Parts: sequence; C-alpha cells; structure tokens
Amino acid sequence: MDYRAHILTLANAYCIATNRSLARVSTIVRNDGKFFRRLGEGAGCTMDTYAKCLRWFSEHWPEGLPWPDGVPRPVEEDDRRVA
Repeated sequence: MDYRAHILTLANAYCIATNRSLARVSTIVRNDGKFFRRLGEGAGCTMDTYAKCLRWFSEHWPEGLPWPDGVPRPVEEDDRRVA
C-alpha cells in the first residue's frame, strides 16, 4: 500500500463512520475540498502533507472504529515519553 492509498483508506473509512462526503472531509482535513479526489486520480503530495493527514486522522479517529490494517498510525507525543 502506498502513501496515497493510506490517506484514501483513512478518508473513506472516516467518511463512512461520520456520514460525511469525501469533499467535506477533504475540506476539514486539508482546507481543500478536492485534495482527496486528486490523490485518487494519481496526484501526489509531500511527505509533510502525508504526515499531517495521518496525524489529523489519528487525533480525530472515531471511537470504536478500528484503525485500518496496513496503515501506519502516528505515535502520539505522550506515548513517546519514557517514565
């Protein structure tokens, strides 16, 4: 699975779980209603944008919805601290 597929897998699962359109979620996540559509058509994005998308979804993921298999989940800052 490539980075585009990671983002689109998260976006589509989030859309279904929240009953929102892909364009609406694209606007919420990237302030660009066509961002996810363009990715689906083969456009790319920077690794910084990829990381920001994964972080956004991780922070806003619906409770009870399993994180998709094969998609890396960012580690939260608190999880990185060693006690």
